[in-house]
Amino acid sequence: MSHSFFAYISRMRYINRWGLMRNTFQENIQEHSHMVSVFAHALAIIRRDVFGKAIDPGAVAAAALYHDASEIFTGDLPTPVKYQNPEIQTAYKKVEAGAAERLLCMLPPSLHSSYASLLSEHDPETALLVKAADKLSAYVKCLEELKAGNMEFKSAAEQTLQTLNSFALPELDYFMEQFLPTFSLTLDELQ
Repeated sequence: MSHSFFAYISRMRYINRWGLMRNTFQENIQEHSHMVSVFAHALAIIRRDVFGKAIDPGAVAAAALYHDASEIFTGDLPTPVKYQNPEIQTAYKKVEAGAAERLLCMLPPSLHSSYASLLSEHDPETALLVKAADKLSAYVKCLEELKAGNMEFKSAAEQTLQTLNSFALPELDYFMEQFLPTFSLTLDELQ
């Protein structure tokens, strides 16, 4: 019997983000998930190596890699719609949970326990770092669009920065101070 889990995961590249916005360049959920994983891994390493707190950066990176996997079935619901009111948010969380369960059933039963926590994160510390990395990725997208002259992302950048500042995570503050300014530079300026 063959299993279709990874064939579906590979289809993440067909689902574009920022559907309500005019984009200078499209970003799909596969690309986004990669950057969220990179950022979440960095935040976990900073937490461990700079602030001396116990965390498994690999586990955080893996959770981030799959954080939007349910969108294979749900699509990427724009933030203004998803968070319009508590009823929509609650209903959408149920739809996401159903989609995650559907994906889980596409694996051999012997792999269910290994992937269950990746598809539905239960560890609150990991979930918080992944959420911070998710917002960080959104903010970087906004910066890149603004750098390209796309003012459509001005308000999104301001709102996302406010959200990032509200996390009150020392590892996120460290990342934003040490690394975030370089995302506004040109290639020549980076060198």
